[in-house]
Amino acid sequence: MFIDQVKISLKSGDGGNGLVAYRREKYVPLGGPAGGDGGDGASIIFEVDEGLRTLLDFRYQRHFKAKRGENGMNSNMHGKNSEPLILKVPPGTVIKKVEDGETLADLTTHGQQAVVAKGGRGGRGNSRFASSRNPAPDFAENGEPGEEFEVTLELKLMADVGLVGFPSVGKSTILNSVSRAKPKIGAYHFTTISPNLGVVQSGDGRSFVMADLPGLIEGAAEGSGLGHQFLRHIERTRVIVHVVDISEMEGRDAVEDYHAIRRELGEYNPVLLERPEIIVLNKMDLLEDEEIIDLFTQEVGEDKEILPISAATHENLQPLLYKIADTLDAAEEVEVEIDDTDERVVYRHEKDPDAFKVSRDDDGAYVVSGPSIERMFMMTDFNRDAAARRFARQMRSMGIDDALREKGIQAGDTVRILGGEFEFVE
Repeated sequence: MFIDQVKISLKSGDGGNGLVAYRREKYVPLGGPAGGDGGDGASIIFEVDEGLRTLLDFRYQRHFKAKRGENGMNSNMHGKNSEPLILKVPPGTVIKKVEDGETLADLTTHGQQAVVAKGGRGGRGNSRFASSRNPAPDFAENGEPGEEFEVTLELKLMADVGLVGFPSVGKSTILNSVSRAKPKIGAYHFTTISPNLGVVQSGDGRSFVMADLPGLIEGAAEGSGLGHQFLRHIERTRVIVHVVDISEMEGRDAVEDYHAIRRELGEYNPVLLERPEIIVLNKMDLLEDEEIIDLFTQEVGEDKEILPISAATHENLQPLLYKIADTLDAAEEVEVEIDDTDERVVYRHEKDPDAFKVSRDDDGAYVVSGPSIERMFMMTDFNRDAAARRFARQMRSMGIDDALREKGIQAGDTVRILGGEFEFVE
């Protein structure tokens, strides 16, 4: 079964908690704090495996949760970092965030990796907070929560050659004739309902990967027909082989069919119209008047690469393979949407992590939200008074107290952060 798009949920590992501990050794009256840091949580990494061809594995398991880091230990021993959770995907996988559609990774080559969900940092033990003013701190940090969100995996086939055209023009028959792929072939429209891949040998030692894509119809770029969801696969092909039924046995016009498919490709992505193209006039064995070929050539343009064949009788198939191989040799590599950040620095606008927002709930409570303050809240152990006081100081230094006063808060009013409630005290 070919699966080329799936939505999954990710949860990277939380960081381990820091420890509050002290040295308790004989003859060491002032041993001091000895709580170790927690280990970092496991990140979720996607890695390309060239042996995979579909996203089928993600159809049956759609929730992935990485391990949390180990808690800190006594004697300043740090907790162990968790090993990353590595998820294997086929070449050509694009990972997008469901929430805002942001592209997180575009994976194309074998072994390429991308950290999509970063694990939480381990909390610091109490020995990290020792100072001359407070030599024996009575608090530690909880581990930082891991990232949690949903992503969409989209597969764009990494084929060298893409067969495009209307349904039932003979694309599957061509692939079946020139490779060991065994696509389903039937005498009715939409026999091909999922892409098929085949490795083709040209006969002179050259080889390439050919993809038979489901038939397109007019309006495909707007969502009509089966072809719409597979238009994305054509983006990665270096050469387009446009298959036309020149026999016109079904009452269709070969020239109009050619222009209709070209319009759909251009509406989906204008770059596709600049891709090298070979026009294949199939079903020559059913053609009664060969003048149709001359008329087609005059209408479409004599500068086009046009080759009449018969996939059923294998007529002209070998010259077609040589022509495809020659075109591939001259064609440039297709650029992917996201450049490798190792080669180019990509600047993205990011929200200020210290920004926060103050709002009111229906019951009159003041609600404070924002990435930094919410992270501080989750990393604070409120069972310890010293940790709670530190959290209050952090809120004050961020300007949250002043913002609450501007909103009209009074002593005794409730402040709410991620479900936790506090009483505002002047």
